[in-house]
Amino acid sequence: RRDLNAPTSQRTFLDAQKAAIEEFAMNKNKREREFYSLDVGDSTFTVLKRYQNLRPIGSGAQGIVCSAYDQILERNVAIKKLSRPFQNQTHAKRAFRELVLMKCVNHKNIIGLLNVFTPQKSFEEFQDVYLVMELMDANLCQVIQMELDHERLSYLLYQMLCGIKHLHSAGIIHRDLKPSNIVVKSDCTLKILDFGLARTAATGLLMTPYVVTRYYRAPEVILGMGYQANVDVWSVGCIVAEMIRGSVLFPGTDHIDQWNKVIEQLGTPSQDFLMKLNQSVRTYVENRPRYAGYSFEKLFPDALFPADSDHNKLKASQARDLLSKMLVIDASKRISVDEALQHPYINVWYDPAEVEAVRFIQVFLFSQPPPKTLDKQLDEREHTVEEWKELIYKEVSEWEERAKNGVIRGQPSPLGELSL
Repeated sequence: RRDLNAPTSQRTFLDAQKAAIEEFAMNKNKREREFYSLDVGDSTFTVLKRYQNLRPIGSGAQGIVCSAYDQILERNVAIKKLSRPFQNQTHAKRAFRELVLMKCVNHKNIIGLLNVFTPQKSFEEFQDVYLVMELMDANLCQVIQMELDHERLSYLLYQMLCGIKHLHSAGIIHRDLKPSNIVVKSDCTLKILDFGLARTAATGLLMTPYVVTRYYRAPEVILGMGYQANVDVWSVGCIVAEMIRGSVLFPGTDHIDQWNKVIEQLGTPSQDFLMKLNQSVRTYVENRPRYAGYSFEKLFPDALFPADSDHNKLKASQARDLLSKMLVIDASKRISVDEALQHPYINVWYDPAEVEAVRFIQVFLFSQPPPKTLDKQLDEREHTVEEWKELIYKEVSEWEERAKNGVIRGQPSPLGELSL
Protein backbone atom coordinates (compact mmCIF):
# COMPACT_ATOMS: atom_id res chain seq x y z
CA ARG A 1 0.00 0.00 0.00
CA ARG A 2 1.34 3.43 -0.95
CA ASP A 3 2.17 5.61 2.07
CA LEU A 4 2.08 9.33 1.11
CA ASN A 5 4.10 10.17 4.22
CA ALA A 6 6.94 7.83 3.22
CA PRO A 7 10.22 9.25 1.85
CA THR A 8 10.23 10.01 -1.90
CA SER A 9 12.62 7.14 -2.68
CA GLN A 10 10.33 4.67 -0.90
CA ARG A 11 7.20 5.99 -2.70
CA THR A 12 9.03 5.64 -6.04
CA PHE A 13 9.91 2.06 -5.21
CA LEU A 14 6.32 1.26 -4.19
CA ASP A 15 4.93 2.86 -7.35
CA ALA A 16 7.36 0.86 -9.47
CA GLN A 17 6.46 -2.33 -7.61
CA LYS A 18 2.73 -1.69 -8.11
CA ALA A 19 3.27 -1.01 -11.82
CA ALA A 20 5.33 -4.17 -12.18
CA ILE A 21 2.59 -6.27 -10.53
CA GLU A 22 -0.09 -4.73 -12.76
CA GLU A 23 2.02 -5.25 -15.87
CA PHE A 24 2.73 -8.85 -14.87
CA ALA A 25 -0.99 -9.50 -14.29
CA MET A 26 -1.90 -7.93 -17.66
CA ASN A 27 0.76 -9.93 -19.49
CA LYS A 28 -0.31 -13.07 -17.66
CA ASN A 29 -3.95 -12.57 -18.62
CA LYS A 30 -2.95 -11.84 -22.22
CA ARG A 31 -0.82 -14.98 -22.38
CA GLU A 32 -3.63 -17.03 -20.93
CA ARG A 33 -5.98 -15.99 -23.74
CA GLU A 34 -3.61 -17.17 -26.47
CA PHE A 35 -4.41 -20.61 -27.84
CA TYR A 36 -2.94 -23.07 -30.30
CA SER A 37 -4.26 -26.33 -31.76
CA LEU A 38 -2.78 -29.77 -32.37
CA ASP A 39 -4.18 -33.17 -33.26
CA VAL A 40 -4.24 -35.83 -30.54
CA GLY A 41 -5.39 -39.13 -31.98
CA ASP A 42 -8.83 -38.54 -33.50
CA SER A 43 -9.33 -35.33 -31.53
CA THR A 44 -8.02 -31.77 -31.78
CA PHE A 45 -6.75 -30.09 -28.62
CA THR A 46 -6.99 -26.28 -28.61
CA VAL A 47 -5.16 -25.18 -25.47
CA LEU A 48 -3.61 -22.12 -23.90
CA LYS A 49 -0.05 -21.46 -25.04
CA ARG A 50 1.17 -21.77 -21.46
CA TYR A 51 0.72 -25.54 -21.90
CA GLN A 52 3.47 -27.05 -24.04
CA ASN A 53 4.80 -30.51 -24.99
CA LEU A 54 1.39 -32.20 -25.06
CA ARG A 55 1.50 -36.00 -25.16
CA PRO A 56 -1.52 -38.36 -24.98
CA ILE A 57 -1.48 -40.49 -21.82
CA GLY A 58 -5.00 -41.93 -21.67
CA SER A 59 -8.56 -41.93 -22.94
CA GLY A 60 -11.95 -43.17 -21.86
CA ALA A 61 -15.67 -42.57 -22.09
CA GLN A 62 -15.34 -39.17 -20.39
CA GLY A 63 -12.48 -37.75 -22.43
CA ILE A 64 -8.89 -37.76 -23.63
CA VAL A 65 -6.00 -36.88 -21.32
CA CYS A 66 -2.63 -35.41 -22.29
CA SER A 67 0.42 -34.62 -20.22
CA ALA A 68 1.84 -31.11 -20.71
CA TYR A 69 4.30 -28.63 -19.24
CA ASP A 70 2.74 -25.54 -17.64
CA GLN A 71 5.11 -22.62 -18.29
CA ILE A 72 3.46 -20.43 -15.63
CA LEU A 73 3.39 -22.95 -12.78
CA GLU A 74 6.65 -24.48 -14.08
CA ARG A 75 5.46 -28.03 -13.59
CA ASN A 76 4.04 -30.95 -15.52
CA VAL A 77 0.25 -31.23 -15.57
CA ALA A 78 -2.50 -33.40 -17.05
CA ILE A 79 -5.06 -31.81 -19.41
CA LYS A 80 -8.38 -33.57 -19.91
CA LYS A 81 -10.63 -32.63 -22.81
CA LEU A 82 -14.18 -33.67 -21.94
CA SER A 83 -15.59 -35.94 -24.61
CA ARG A 84 -18.45 -34.28 -26.54
CA PRO A 85 -19.99 -32.84 -23.35
CA PHE A 86 -23.14 -31.54 -25.05
CA GLN A 87 -24.09 -34.48 -27.26
CA ASN A 88 -26.92 -35.50 -24.90
CA GLN A 89 -28.31 -34.92 -21.39
CA THR A 90 -26.27 -37.75 -19.85
CA HIS A 91 -22.94 -36.40 -21.13
CA ALA A 92 -23.82 -32.82 -20.22
CA LYS A 93 -24.89 -33.77 -16.69
CA ARG A 94 -21.73 -35.86 -16.24
CA ALA A 95 -19.54 -32.94 -17.37
CA PHE A 96 -21.27 -30.52 -14.99
CA ARG A 97 -21.04 -32.99 -12.11
CA GLU A 98 -17.33 -33.61 -12.66
CA LEU A 99 -16.55 -29.89 -12.82
CA VAL A 100 -18.60 -28.95 -9.75
CA LEU A 101 -17.31 -31.83 -7.62
CA MET A 102 -13.68 -31.15 -8.53
CA LYS A 103 -14.16 -27.58 -7.31
CA CYS A 104 -15.74 -28.76 -4.04
CA VAL A 105 -13.09 -31.21 -2.84
CA ASN A 106 -9.64 -30.32 -1.61
CA HIS A 107 -7.57 -33.13 -0.12
CA LYS A 108 -4.11 -34.47 -0.78
CA ASN A 109 -5.50 -37.91 -1.70
CA ILE A 110 -7.91 -36.46 -4.28
CA ILE A 111 -6.60 -35.23 -7.62
CA GLY A 112 -6.32 -31.43 -7.66
CA LEU A 113 -7.97 -29.17 -10.23
CA LEU A 114 -5.50 -26.47 -11.32
CA ASN A 115 -7.35 -24.74 -14.16
CA VAL A 116 -10.47 -24.85 -16.32
CA PHE A 117 -10.80 -23.19 -19.71
CA THR A 118 -12.54 -23.17 -23.07
CA PRO A 119 -11.03 -21.82 -26.32
CA GLN A 120 -14.41 -20.52 -27.48
CA LYS A 121 -15.05 -16.80 -26.98
CA SER A 122 -18.83 -16.83 -26.44
CA PHE A 123 -21.69 -19.02 -25.25
CA GLU A 124 -22.94 -19.36 -28.83
CA GLU A 125 -19.61 -20.93 -29.86
CA PHE A 126 -19.09 -22.89 -26.63
CA GLN A 127 -18.48 -26.60 -27.21
CA ASP A 128 -15.20 -27.67 -25.51
CA VAL A 129 -14.20 -27.91 -21.85
CA TYR A 130 -10.62 -28.56 -20.68
CA LEU A 131 -9.70 -29.51 -17.11
CA VAL A 132 -6.09 -29.09 -15.97
CA MET A 133 -5.07 -31.38 -13.12
CA GLU A 134 -2.07 -32.65 -11.23
CA LEU A 135 0.01 -35.14 -13.23
CA MET A 136 0.77 -38.49 -11.61
CA ASP A 137 3.14 -41.26 -12.68
CA ALA A 138 0.87 -44.31 -13.05
CA ASN A 139 -2.48 -45.80 -12.10
CA LEU A 140 -3.05 -48.78 -9.86
CA CYS A 141 -3.38 -51.12 -12.86
CA GLN A 142 0.40 -50.88 -13.20
CA VAL A 143 1.04 -51.14 -9.47
CA ILE A 144 -1.03 -54.34 -9.26
CA GLN A 145 1.58 -56.08 -11.39
CA MET A 146 4.33 -55.22 -8.89
CA GLU A 147 5.41 -57.18 -5.83
CA LEU A 148 4.70 -54.90 -2.88
CA ASP A 149 5.81 -55.32 0.70
CA HIS A 150 3.30 -54.91 3.53
CA GLU A 151 4.37 -51.31 4.20
CA ARG A 152 3.58 -50.14 0.69
CA LEU A 153 0.42 -52.21 0.42
CA SER A 154 -1.01 -50.91 3.71
CA TYR A 155 0.12 -47.33 3.02
CA LEU A 156 -1.59 -47.29 -0.39
CA LEU A 157 -4.72 -48.70 1.25
CA TYR A 158 -4.54 -46.06 4.02
CA GLN A 159 -4.42 -43.26 1.43
CA MET A 160 -7.39 -44.70 -0.50
CA LEU A 161 -9.41 -44.68 2.72
CA CYS A 162 -8.32 -41.12 3.57
CA GLY A 163 -9.43 -39.91 0.13
CA ILE A 164 -12.75 -41.75 0.37
CA LYS A 165 -13.37 -40.34 3.85
CA HIS A 166 -12.88 -36.83 2.46
CA LEU A 167 -15.27 -37.50 -0.44
CA HIS A 168 -17.87 -38.77 2.03
CA SER A 169 -17.43 -35.67 4.20
CA ALA A 170 -18.21 -33.59 1.09
CA GLY A 171 -21.40 -35.59 0.50
CA ILE A 172 -19.91 -37.67 -2.35
CA ILE A 173 -20.29 -41.45 -2.32
CA HIS A 174 -18.19 -42.79 -5.19
CA ARG A 175 -19.66 -46.26 -5.96
CA ASP A 176 -17.31 -46.91 -8.89
CA LEU A 177 -13.76 -47.02 -7.52
CA LYS A 178 -11.42 -49.14 -9.63
CA PRO A 179 -7.66 -49.36 -10.29
CA SER A 180 -7.86 -47.23 -13.45
CA ASN A 181 -9.20 -44.20 -11.55
CA ILE A 182 -6.69 -44.33 -8.70
CA VAL A 183 -3.29 -42.85 -9.53
CA VAL A 184 0.07 -42.93 -7.78
CA LYS A 185 3.47 -41.29 -7.88
CA SER A 186 6.79 -43.06 -7.60
CA ASP A 187 7.10 -41.85 -3.99
CA CYS A 188 4.03 -44.02 -3.15
CA THR A 189 1.61 -41.09 -2.79
CA LEU A 190 -1.89 -41.88 -4.06
CA LYS A 191 -4.85 -39.85 -5.34
CA ILE A 192 -8.39 -40.70 -6.43
CA LEU A 193 -8.92 -39.48 -9.97
CA ASP A 194 -12.67 -39.10 -10.45
CA PHE A 195 -15.95 -38.99 -8.54
CA GLY A 196 -17.77 -42.12 -9.61
CA LEU A 197 -21.38 -42.68 -10.54
CA ALA A 198 -24.19 -40.20 -10.47
CA ARG A 199 -27.11 -41.82 -8.68
CA THR A 200 -29.04 -42.11 -11.92
CA ALA A 201 -26.16 -44.11 -13.42
CA ALA A 202 -26.25 -46.79 -10.71
CA THR A 203 -28.30 -49.47 -12.46
CA GLY A 204 -29.71 -52.74 -11.19
CA LEU A 205 -29.06 -56.36 -12.07
CA LEU A 206 -31.83 -56.70 -14.65
CA MET A 207 -31.46 -53.32 -16.35
CA THR A 208 -28.72 -52.02 -18.64
CA PRO A 209 -26.31 -54.16 -20.67
CA TYR A 210 -22.68 -54.47 -19.58
CA VAL A 211 -20.76 -51.58 -21.11
CA VAL A 212 -18.06 -50.68 -18.56
CA THR A 213 -15.99 -52.50 -15.95
CA ARG A 214 -18.14 -53.47 -12.99
CA TYR A 215 -15.69 -55.84 -11.31
CA TYR A 216 -15.37 -53.56 -8.29
CA ARG A 217 -18.97 -52.47 -7.76
CA ALA A 218 -20.62 -53.48 -4.53
CA PRO A 219 -23.50 -55.99 -4.49
CA GLU A 220 -25.96 -53.25 -3.51
CA VAL A 221 -25.04 -51.34 -6.68
CA ILE A 222 -25.16 -54.44 -8.91
CA LEU A 223 -28.55 -55.39 -7.46
CA GLY A 224 -30.06 -51.89 -7.62
CA MET A 225 -30.50 -51.61 -3.85
CA GLY A 226 -30.19 -48.64 -1.55
CA TYR A 227 -26.67 -47.91 -0.39
CA GLN A 228 -24.68 -46.19 2.34
CA ALA A 229 -21.15 -44.81 2.58
CA ASN A 230 -19.50 -48.22 3.03
CA VAL A 231 -20.46 -49.09 -0.55
CA ASP A 232 -16.96 -47.77 -1.35
CA VAL A 233 -15.33 -50.11 1.18
CA TRP A 234 -16.34 -53.10 -0.98
CA SER A 235 -14.56 -51.56 -3.98
CA VAL A 236 -11.41 -50.98 -1.94
CA GLY A 237 -11.56 -54.61 -0.79
CA CYS A 238 -11.75 -55.80 -4.42
CA ILE A 239 -8.81 -53.59 -5.38
CA VAL A 240 -6.63 -54.77 -2.48
CA ALA A 241 -7.57 -58.39 -3.22
CA GLU A 242 -6.37 -57.86 -6.79
CA MET A 243 -3.12 -56.31 -5.56
CA ILE A 244 -2.54 -59.44 -3.46
CA ARG A 245 -3.63 -62.03 -6.02
CA GLY A 246 -2.39 -60.26 -9.15
CA SER A 247 -5.72 -60.89 -10.88
CA VAL A 248 -9.33 -59.62 -10.71
CA LEU A 249 -11.27 -61.18 -7.85
CA PHE A 250 -14.75 -61.07 -9.44
CA PRO A 251 -14.26 -60.85 -13.26
CA GLY A 252 -17.92 -60.87 -14.35
CA THR A 253 -18.79 -60.46 -18.02
CA ASP A 254 -22.10 -58.72 -17.26
CA HIS A 255 -24.31 -57.81 -14.27
CA ILE A 256 -25.62 -61.34 -13.82
CA ASP A 257 -22.24 -63.03 -14.23
CA GLN A 258 -20.79 -60.47 -11.82
CA TRP A 259 -23.25 -61.50 -9.13
CA ASN A 260 -22.59 -65.18 -9.83
CA LYS A 261 -18.84 -64.68 -9.42
CA VAL A 262 -19.43 -63.00 -6.05
CA ILE A 263 -21.63 -65.72 -4.57
CA GLU A 264 -19.51 -68.57 -5.99
CA GLN A 265 -16.56 -67.33 -3.93
CA LEU A 266 -18.21 -65.72 -0.89
CA GLY A 267 -21.31 -67.89 -0.69
CA THR A 268 -25.02 -67.21 -1.12
CA PRO A 269 -26.11 -64.50 1.34
CA SER A 270 -28.65 -65.07 4.10
CA GLN A 271 -32.41 -64.90 3.65
CA ASP A 272 -32.41 -61.64 5.65
CA PHE A 273 -30.31 -60.05 2.91
CA LEU A 274 -32.44 -61.50 0.10
CA MET A 275 -35.57 -59.98 1.66
CA LYS A 276 -34.04 -56.51 1.10
CA LEU A 277 -34.11 -57.00 -2.71
CA ASN A 278 -36.98 -55.92 -4.91
CA GLN A 279 -39.26 -58.75 -6.00
CA SER A 280 -37.96 -59.33 -9.54
CA VAL A 281 -34.30 -59.33 -8.49
CA ARG A 282 -35.03 -61.52 -5.44
CA THR A 283 -36.82 -64.06 -7.62
CA TYR A 284 -33.80 -64.33 -9.90
CA VAL A 285 -31.29 -64.55 -7.02
CA GLU A 286 -33.34 -67.17 -5.14
CA ASN A 287 -33.51 -69.33 -8.26
CA ARG A 288 -29.73 -69.44 -8.62
CA PRO A 289 -27.85 -72.49 -7.29
CA ARG A 290 -26.80 -72.01 -3.65
CA TYR A 291 -23.08 -71.76 -2.92
CA ALA A 292 -21.28 -72.34 0.37
CA GLY A 293 -18.37 -70.13 -0.67
CA TYR A 294 -14.76 -70.40 0.51
CA SER A 295 -12.99 -69.31 3.66
CA PHE A 296 -10.70 -66.28 3.37
CA GLU A 297 -7.76 -68.54 4.28
CA LYS A 298 -8.60 -70.51 1.12
CA LEU A 299 -9.18 -67.42 -1.04
CA PHE A 300 -6.06 -65.62 0.26
CA PRO A 301 -3.49 -68.16 1.48
CA ASP A 302 -0.27 -66.96 3.12
CA ALA A 303 1.71 -67.80 -0.03
CA LEU A 304 0.06 -64.86 -1.86
CA PHE A 305 1.30 -62.28 0.66
CA PRO A 306 4.72 -60.70 1.12
CA ALA A 307 6.81 -61.73 4.10
CA ASP A 308 5.59 -60.42 7.45
CA SER A 309 7.04 -57.02 8.33
CA ASP A 310 9.38 -56.85 11.32
CA HIS A 311 9.44 -53.03 11.31
CA ASN A 312 5.69 -52.28 11.49
CA LYS A 313 4.57 -55.74 12.64
CA LEU A 314 2.29 -56.05 9.61
CA LYS A 315 1.21 -59.60 8.87
CA ALA A 316 -0.67 -61.55 6.21
CA SER A 317 -3.21 -62.53 8.88
CA GLN A 318 -4.02 -58.84 9.49
CA ALA A 319 -4.47 -58.09 5.79
CA ARG A 320 -6.69 -61.16 5.39
CA ASP A 321 -8.77 -60.16 8.42
CA LEU A 322 -9.34 -56.68 6.96
CA LEU A 323 -10.35 -58.17 3.60
CA SER A 324 -12.83 -60.48 5.35
CA LYS A 325 -14.48 -57.41 6.92
CA MET A 326 -14.51 -55.38 3.68
CA LEU A 327 -15.78 -58.09 1.32
CA VAL A 328 -19.11 -58.67 3.08
CA ILE A 329 -22.11 -58.90 0.73
CA ASP A 330 -24.56 -57.47 3.27
CA ALA A 331 -23.57 -53.80 3.65
CA SER A 332 -25.18 -53.64 7.11
CA LYS A 333 -22.47 -56.05 8.33
CA ARG A 334 -19.56 -54.55 6.36
CA ILE A 335 -16.82 -52.49 8.03
CA SER A 336 -17.07 -48.68 7.72
CA VAL A 337 -14.34 -46.37 6.40
CA ASP A 338 -13.62 -45.08 9.92
CA GLU A 339 -13.41 -48.61 11.29
CA ALA A 340 -11.11 -49.66 8.46
CA LEU A 341 -8.79 -46.70 9.21
CA GLN A 342 -8.49 -48.01 12.80
CA HIS A 343 -7.78 -51.61 11.75
CA PRO A 344 -4.33 -52.91 12.87
CA TYR A 345 -3.23 -53.34 9.24
CA ILE A 346 -3.91 -49.64 8.57
CA ASN A 347 -3.59 -47.67 11.78
CA VAL A 348 0.22 -47.80 11.82
CA TRP A 349 -0.07 -44.79 9.48
CA TYR A 350 -3.04 -43.14 11.19
CA ASP A 351 -2.66 -39.44 11.95
CA PRO A 352 -5.91 -37.59 12.82
CA ALA A 353 -4.57 -34.32 11.42
CA GLU A 354 -3.62 -36.06 8.18
CA VAL A 355 -6.91 -37.92 7.80
CA GLU A 356 -8.84 -34.66 8.13
CA ALA A 357 -6.25 -32.42 6.43
CA VAL A 358 -6.91 -30.51 3.22
CA ARG A 359 -4.27 -29.78 0.64
CA PHE A 360 -2.45 -26.47 1.14
CA ILE A 361 -2.93 -24.17 -1.85
CA GLN A 362 -0.91 -21.04 -2.40
CA VAL A 363 -3.29 -18.73 -4.23
CA PHE A 364 -1.86 -16.50 -6.97
CA LEU A 365 -2.53 -12.73 -6.78
CA PHE A 366 -6.24 -11.88 -6.50
CA SER A 367 -7.95 -15.29 -6.83
CA GLN A 368 -10.61 -16.55 -4.43
CA PRO A 369 -10.89 -19.97 -2.78
CA PRO A 370 -13.11 -22.58 -4.43
CA PRO A 371 -16.63 -23.13 -3.10
CA LYS A 372 -16.86 -25.26 0.03
CA THR A 373 -20.48 -26.38 -0.29
CA LEU A 374 -21.84 -29.17 -2.45
CA ASP A 375 -25.26 -29.20 -4.07
CA LYS A 376 -26.77 -32.19 -2.23
CA GLN A 377 -29.39 -32.57 -4.96
CA LEU A 378 -26.82 -32.49 -7.78
CA ASP A 379 -27.45 -36.09 -8.82
CA GLU A 380 -31.23 -35.55 -8.90
CA ARG A 381 -31.12 -32.38 -11.01
CA GLU A 382 -32.52 -32.70 -14.52
CA HIS A 383 -32.15 -30.14 -17.30
CA THR A 384 -32.19 -29.93 -21.06
CA VAL A 385 -28.84 -30.11 -22.86
CA GLU A 386 -29.00 -26.33 -23.42
CA GLU A 387 -29.63 -25.68 -19.72
CA TRP A 388 -26.71 -27.93 -18.72
CA LYS A 389 -24.57 -26.09 -21.26
CA GLU A 390 -25.47 -22.73 -19.67
CA LEU A 391 -24.59 -24.05 -16.21
CA ILE A 392 -21.24 -25.42 -17.41
CA TYR A 393 -20.43 -22.21 -19.28
CA LYS A 394 -21.13 -20.23 -16.11
CA GLU A 395 -18.78 -22.47 -14.09
CA VAL A 396 -16.00 -22.18 -16.68
CA SER A 397 -16.46 -18.40 -16.97
CA GLU A 398 -16.31 -17.95 -13.20
CA TRP A 399 -13.11 -19.99 -13.03
CA GLU A 400 -11.51 -17.97 -15.83
CA GLU A 401 -12.53 -14.69 -14.18
CA ARG A 402 -10.82 -15.71 -10.96
CA ALA A 403 -7.66 -16.54 -12.98
CA LYS A 404 -6.96 -19.17 -10.37
CA ASN A 405 -3.46 -20.71 -10.37
CA GLY A 406 -2.57 -22.96 -7.44
CA VAL A 407 0.76 -24.47 -6.40
CA ILE A 408 0.00 -27.86 -4.88
CA ARG A 409 2.07 -28.96 -1.95
CA GLY A 410 1.42 -32.50 -0.83
CA GLN A 411 3.01 -34.13 2.18
CA PRO A 412 6.13 -36.25 1.54
CA SER A 413 5.69 -40.01 1.55
CA PRO A 414 7.14 -41.89 4.52
CA LEU A 415 8.24 -44.68 2.15
CA GLY A 416 10.81 -45.07 -0.57
CA GLU A 417 10.01 -44.85 -4.25
CA LEU A 418 8.04 -47.27 -6.39
CA SER A 419 9.77 -48.26 -9.62
CA LEU A 420 7.06 -46.99 -11.98
